Amino acid sequence: MRPARSTASRVFLVLIAAAVVVGALVAVFLVVDAQRATHTEAERVTAATAVTLAASPLVVETLRDLDPDDATRTLEPYALDVVAGASLDFVTIMLPDGTRITHPDVDRIGERYLGTIPDRPVAHTEVFTGTLGPSVRTIVPVRTADDELIGWVSAGVTIESISETLVRRLPLSIGITVGLIALGVLGALVARRVTRRIAGDLPPGQVRDAVASYESLRTLGDALRAQTHEHGNRMHTAVALIELGRSGEAIEILTETSRQSQSLVDQVTARRAGDPAVGALLLGKASQAKERGIDWHVRIEPETPKSPLTPVESVAVLGNLIDNAMDAASLADDRWVRVTLEAADAGGIVLEVSDSGPGVAPELRERIFAQGFSTKPAGAQGRGVGLALVHSVVLGAGGTVEVSSGPTTFRVVLPPPRGATKQ
Repeated sequence: MRPARSTASRVFLVLIAAAVVVGALVAVFLVVDAQRATHTEAERVTAATAVTLAASPLVVETLRDLDPDDATRTLEPYALDVVAGASLDFVTIMLPDGTRITHPDVDRIGERYLGTIPDRPVAHTEVFTGTLGPSVRTIVPVRTADDELIGWVSAGVTIESISETLVRRLPLSIGITVGLIALGVLGALVARRVTRRIAGDLPPGQVRDAVASYESLRTLGDALRAQTHEHGNRMHTAVALIELGRSGEAIEILTETSRQSQSLVDQVTARRAGDPAVGALLLGKASQAKERGIDWHVRIEPETPKSPLTPVESVAVLGNLIDNAMDAASLADDRWVRVTLEAADAGGIVLEVSDSGPGVAPELRERIFAQGFSTKPAGAQGRGVGLALVHSVVLGAGGTVEVSSGPTTFRVVLPPPRGATKQ
């Protein structure tokens, strides 16, 4: 069986893929933008040239005073000089009816201009296929001082020339794209190195298990610390009462402690497929709730089946939900937390943790399960890991987790363990 890729390798591959995609998108954008800019520049150059020539005294006087043959001999060299100087492909000077006076191909002189001649003496820019092929061209009227139309001037650049200009600009676009991809690769290498320092060569599933183990130890440790602290206080109180000769009260305190713990123990042991780690967690959390002045309610149905989660995952899920519930309940005047474990209709488990806290705003109900999101301040109590881990573990087991209000309730539904049969 092929070993799973490590988390660091997956991070590296994802970032490399993202860099390539971003580079490709930037390349497409640069090429399209260069094409648009080149086309716009061609329109600007042809329009400026045609307007300048149409206002040239030489062109105006020649078209007004000379016959077509003399006009050709005078204006053809002039037009060719303008074509060479302005990096155009053609300049055509024509009579009002469109008869060419000049053209790069002398055999075309005297023929009718191929392109749109406006009905009114106004400038017009278009893409038209003429004798030199498709081109961007601008035609401008030539008028006398008294506004008489005496001819037209058309300047153009072929699409082939525009494409050649675009090709000359491509190396810059390619260089920018390669630079972006190189930066992406460098970032991916740094991210892989940092991830490897944190997660080693563990695959994502084992990284999640490691986080679940840490969270399990944390929440279970907090619970057991609270339980130890409570028992210590009671024992010290009982010893002091015995020393004062008030043994009856000492016995009552110890009996009450035993009775409260025994009630929860009975529920845990009554469950046929109980988990000792979950039982220990609930006992510890009971002490933690009492320490924080929170009423603690637990109901475990005896018919609750075995969980598909490992003990570590079970403690991580239940512990984080209870921790969040206690944090929320501590903000309310009436402080209580309720935990329920029962069988689901499909043979799985339904786990509900409710609290008397202020609740979760509707707009945050989807975001609270995101990695790194937390409504708590940054620091030890605002890690943004707990609910994200709960969501990941539950979904990984094929279950669902939802949150509702009135009161705030986190509901986890887990499927039966693999291979288990519905009772």
